[in-house]
Amino acid sequence: MLPELTIDLKIIEDNTRELVRLCAERGIGITGVTKVFRGDPEIARAFLAGGVKSLGDSRTENLERMAAAGIDAEKWLIRMPQISRAEECVRAADVSLNSEEETLRALSGAWLRLKAEDPAFADRGPHGVVLMYDLGDLREGWVDRDSLARAAELVRSLPGLELKGVGTNLTCFNFVHPDTEKLTLLADAARSLGADTYVSGGNSATLDLMLRGGIPAGVNMLRLGESLLFGRERAHYAYLPGTRNDAFILRAEIVELKEKPSMPWGEFGVDSYGRAPEHHDRGIRRRAICALGRQDADFETLWTVDPGVEILGASSDHLMLDVTDAERDYRMGDAVELRCGYYALLRAYNSEYVAKRFVR
Repeated sequence: MLPELTIDLKIIEDNTRELVRLCAERGIGITGVTKVFRGDPEIARAFLAGGVKSLGDSRTENLERMAAAGIDAEKWLIRMPQISRAEECVRAADVSLNSEEETLRALSGAWLRLKAEDPAFADRGPHGVVLMYDLGDLREGWVDRDSLARAAELVRSLPGLELKGVGTNLTCFNFVHPDTEKLTLLADAARSLGADTYVSGGNSATLDLMLRGGIPAGVNMLRLGESLLFGRERAHYAYLPGTRNDAFILRAEIVELKEKPSMPWGEFGVDSYGRAPEHHDRGIRRRAICALGRQDADFETLWTVDPGVEILGASSDHLMLDVTDAERDYRMGDAVELRCGYYALLRAYNSEYVAKRFVR
């Protein structure tokens, strides 16, 4: 059934093994981030087979999905817990990232309630807490050491919680890059608070700094998703040696194939974002329409496998392509193959209209 997303588990496992090796040489462990593929157990198992020891997701539903599939690795909730869903957090996650004292109190209360009321929770140990330290990207975390220290003391005073570490997040909101100075502040904070079991130095954007020898001693963990799936570091969007970027191929069927002018005619308006499209007259071109739309994929992070095929644009349900210079002679009903980037995968995996098929 088309459209279809083909997922090569061997590529993902091999990428993971290479990243685990690179990080282990520098004393750094990996939490494999599963959110982009909704915690699909098949891909989570490929992470584990590649050597990852813990898994992280932003949704408790995905952590529960992996647990129901028998995956017993340590699980992290990597988005700050919602107070309204504190019980779900302590039930589904072994560790959570936190940046609010009120949330910490809610987690402790939820842990106490579950201990008292749920026999299945009786043998569970305390919920692990990693406190987030904002080092300039202005997404989540305390911005000064004193506030971080008060939060650490609060965790130690609350029943059912255990202080496991300190973390930071960079290159995600304001795209501030990690550097040695910032991560030294993180490692120093963890040491001074006695919270150095996990010193989590960020995401795939930290890999470039790591490979240049810039991560200070004490930082012992990264939360990686994009690099495991696509072999790509996030600071400069460079592909990493020894990895592949074609684990996810999206196939879409051609539903119209015609010779058409390249220049539209009539009075021009703006698109759904209020932008006026640019048009260039290239003469008559062979154009294909595929049954795939913005509802199913992000076309700014899709690349055609056939280098002669050009993505012209998309509407909610249609993908427009120029196939004039294609390497093959496309016919009606043929499938065009597209290599996914991170946001294309995010949308495709969340679309119920895109079939998923695993290969090795």
